[in-house]
Amino acid sequence: MPTRTRGQAQDLDSRPSSLQPVLLLGLLLPAAAAICYPFRHRIYAAAGLPAFSATIAATGGPPPARYTYQAAIDPFAAPATGLAGPGAVSTARILALTALDEHSESSLVVVPRPDATVLFGLGEDELLDDDTAGLFIPGNLDAALAYLETELAIRRNTGATQGRRLLLVADCAGEAERIRALLDRHPGGLSAVLLGAWTGDQAAIDDEGLVDAPPALASTLPARLPAISRTEARDRLLAALARQYNDQKPASRRRSAPRRP
Repeated sequence: MPTRTRGQAQDLDSRPSSLQPVLLLGLLLPAAAAICYPFRHRIYAAAGLPAFSATIAATGGPPPARYTYQAAIDPFAAPATGLAGPGAVSTARILALTALDEHSESSLVVVPRPDATVLFGLGEDELLDDDTAGLFIPGNLDAALAYLETELAIRRNTGATQGRRLLLVADCAGEAERIRALLDRHPGGLSAVLLGAWTGDQAAIDDEGLVDAPPALASTLPARLPAISRTEARDRLLAALARQYNDQKPASRRRSAPRRP
């Protein structure tokens, strides 16, 4: 059996003691990091640095990006937008409210009374005396189409080109062919958002708001639409009408107020 020299024995005896500081340091570093992490966050906050700076320092990289962009919705993008599926009614609400919210000065939304009840929960006697220029609620679909037929004929005969854009939002019921004929006679004069048995192109909206549509409609709608309840739609409708009324009211007063001597 080989014998160890005195120097080799001393080296072996000293190795455990030389490893002790390294092991101790390895135990202390995680604890120090845990203590300093919230302290570092407080330093960032006090310095006014953005929160992601601390995340980058802790993880070594930026946080994942979050996209909040939503495609714009244009209710006048297609001559006729047929809607079907569980999300059809909600989509009709969105298109009607978009016209009232964003195009109130240049458009007229025509919603027959039965559809106003389905879409917005309006009663039979609500908004009967509404005098805002952006919304018209005739008694039924026949009255709505008669109004549109007359208005469009007058515009064509007089050559008027500056009238409000017209948007019909309705269940087409048994009037699909009448609506199609109206659209064909006045290309560009009318847009329609149609529920029910529309015989033209239809976009199917599922209960998650996902849109499945033929190319002609798919290009005019986002891939997914937010849902909106009848209660929320009613609140937004009344708020939009109140804004329109207030916008019109000062001008009306100025016209009718007598001049002071």
